[in-house]
Amino acid sequence: MTDRVERMGRSVLQHGNLNDRVYLMKAAADDVPSLVPRLDALAREHGYSKLFAKVGDSVLEPFLAAGYEIEASVPGFYRSREDGHFLGKYPSPERAVEPDPDRVKAVLAACSTSRRALPPLPSRYRLEVLDERHCEPLAALYAEVFDSYPFPIDDPEFLARTMAADTRYFGVFESIDLVAASSAEMDPAGENAEMTDFATLQSARRQGLAGHLLARMEAEMPRFGIRTLYTIARAVSYGMNLTFARLGYAYAGRLIANTQIMGRFESMNVWFKRLAGTTSGGGGSA
Repeated sequence: MTDRVERMGRSVLQHGNLNDRVYLMKAAADDVPSLVPRLDALAREHGYSKLFAKVGDSVLEPFLAAGYEIEASVPGFYRSREDGHFLGKYPSPERAVEPDPDRVKAVLAACSTSRRALPPLPSRYRLEVLDERHCEPLAALYAEVFDSYPFPIDDPEFLARTMAADTRYFGVFESIDLVAASSAEMDPAGENAEMTDFATLQSARRQGLAGHLLARMEAEMPRFGIRTLYTIARAVSYGMNLTFARLGYAYAGRLIANTQIMGRFESMNVWFKRLAGTTSGGGGSA
């Protein structure tokens, strides 16, 4: 079971029962006056317990007026000039309750005191940019690591379609075996990219592979015109949050009970980083 991606005008959204939500992924300014009530109607029709939207300053006000709240903000998210906001609205009040408050606080506390250099990649591993030849082993890796996921990354055809668009995948190999992977989902028009889809086989964990994947993705992004990097990381995961904190990402806020992962709804932390040589677009972080 996966949620489906659809268009409303020139805007792009995902919705379905897997995440029990509507997720507005891209909001076209001309669509917003009619889009806001249509999203509410879609949530009512299917009984979804959360609406989640990623929008810029220029279209923020109609969402706030309709009852959305800012859960995280990234300065200069769009083209280094316009702040980006991650919004939540909860038709079901129970969905707005943090499911694991003590754990998420402990994770952030650990991140606030953790800064260290990335150790060398162990010599038995090599890191590569992946292409269509790797779709089958990449899908198999994701299927082994994740019992469930918000997008069908265990489907080789899905991976091939995203590779043909604006997603770049990266992998770590031990001999011929793919043991870890990640992706950069680029928005060239907005000049930002989401660092996501990190997965490491059990046998290769505690080797710092996620950090090396992240560093390699960062190095690749400027040639695509990307200026702002961000991630939406599981708020209960020490490993992923520490990986971003250690590489200089700033905390932007938390999305409550936002995503169904491994069979339950989890809150997600938003982290961001401006690439060297870029300037902030103003505003602040939530």
